[in-house]
Amino acid sequence: MRLARRTLLTSALAAVAAPAVLRAARADAAPTTLKLHHFFSSVAGAHDRFLAPWARKVEAESGGRIRIEIFPSMELGGAPAHLFDQVHDGLADFVWAVPSHTPGRFPKIEAFELPFVPARRALVNSKALEDYARANLVDEFREVHPICFSCSDRGVLHANRPVHTIEEIRDLRLHVQTKFAVEAVHWLGAIAVPMPSAQLPLAIAQHVVDGGIDPWDMVPTFKLNDLLKNHTEFSDSSLSTTTFVLAMNKGAYDKLPRDLKTVIDDNSGQPAASSAGAMWDVQAAAVVDMVSGRGDPITTLLPEAVAHWRKATEPVIEAWLKDMKEHKVDGGKLLANVRALQAKYVNEPEPQPAQPARTPQPDETKADATTPPKVEATSSTPPPTPPKPAVQPTVSATTPASQPTPAPTVAAPSPAPVVKPAAPMVQPAPATASVTPAPTAAPAAPPTAAPVPPPPPAPVASPPATPPVAATPVPVRPPPPKTLDIPL
Repeated sequence: MRLARRTLLTSALAAVAAPAVLRAARADAAPTTLKLHHFFSSVAGAHDRFLAPWARKVEAESGGRIRIEIFPSMELGGAPAHLFDQVHDGLADFVWAVPSHTPGRFPKIEAFELPFVPARRALVNSKALEDYARANLVDEFREVHPICFSCSDRGVLHANRPVHTIEEIRDLRLHVQTKFAVEAVHWLGAIAVPMPSAQLPLAIAQHVVDGGIDPWDMVPTFKLNDLLKNHTEFSDSSLSTTTFVLAMNKGAYDKLPRDLKTVIDDNSGQPAASSAGAMWDVQAAAVVDMVSGRGDPITTLLPEAVAHWRKATEPVIEAWLKDMKEHKVDGGKLLANVRALQAKYVNEPEPQPAQPARTPQPDETKADATTPPKVEATSSTPPPTPPKPAVQPTVSATTPASQPTPAPTVAAPSPAPVVKPAAPMVQPAPATASVTPAPTAAPAAPPTAAPVPPPPPAPVASPPATPPVAATPVPVRPPPPKTLDIPL
């Protein structure tokens, strides 16, 4: 009987201790290292503001059991068009790839790259594409495990001369990035010049091209704002965009334990697609502010003007619909789905850039140490002083003119504040302060008039003779207009 009881107790203790043993063994196990490969540089926004933060988030949520090594600039070899095959063959565990780098291989996703089909904002396109992919792209990407889909920033016409109408674009030699942009430029009467983006600055300087249809993020990267001073946008839609996919090797995903698969799944789909789309939009807004701040004109064509451009490029969409019909796919239904999903997300709020924590500067710290605390200048209670014989002060208890609000009445026996030449305050003084004849309202404080330690109050406090000086408003130069709406 005792033996049976002892065996039962031993089994129970072993069952209780087993989860702890498993957790300890799991903590001691080496982390799973995964490789992420892409063609952007390590200082590009796609790397620095999307891929790297995404990888660090996965690592943190896995408790350090997943480690993701990122290889930018095609460091693992090959060309950008090879990335999809690299993740399929296991040479990389993740890739950030462009499906249109292999034209015709992913025809259904190309619907988002047709001229004037994508919306103007990358966040709207990315969220719509993610939903579209779950419904329509499972078969096209069945050889990999997709993490998320995204669309880049809108295509903007950057040129060496103003372009307001279709007639003004004719015969321009323009850099383009997708096959549909090539066809659209052709139907608009211009000449498409596909080339690697890195060669664009030299091509512009040598007059090989006159401009390009490229997203805003390329402008500072290749210093296009120094070469091309005219920029034309299209309201409510985009002449072109580029689709992206963050894909994972199926075998690498299948080998993960269930809880680590959950970590990957939690950082897939709409959360990741939204992060990518917001990244593109934040970058675009920053570049627009930079370009307009330099005084370069940004023309935004209104919908009635864009209608002429849209009609001129309709043959591109008709050719795609015909091609999809040959593949036994209803292209019209896909386009209707694209537009319905864009309408679903059109009211998404504009993403805001992250605000880094501000570190006080040495000058500010020094100023804080020498400037009287703001509460002393605004409070009706004088600063504490050592006990002294009561002296009947003769200073009036009138509120100093530099205070932002009238102070309550001060009791007569209270010692007079020692902030007679009060230091200037951070908040602007009210308009009446500049005309108040109170002699103690001088806004400028001598640097030697420190309130600590305070001198004993004199029987009669002599106010400074300097009259108050009204602050002279500094004229503010209005910023240059960002856009010029052209209702053609």
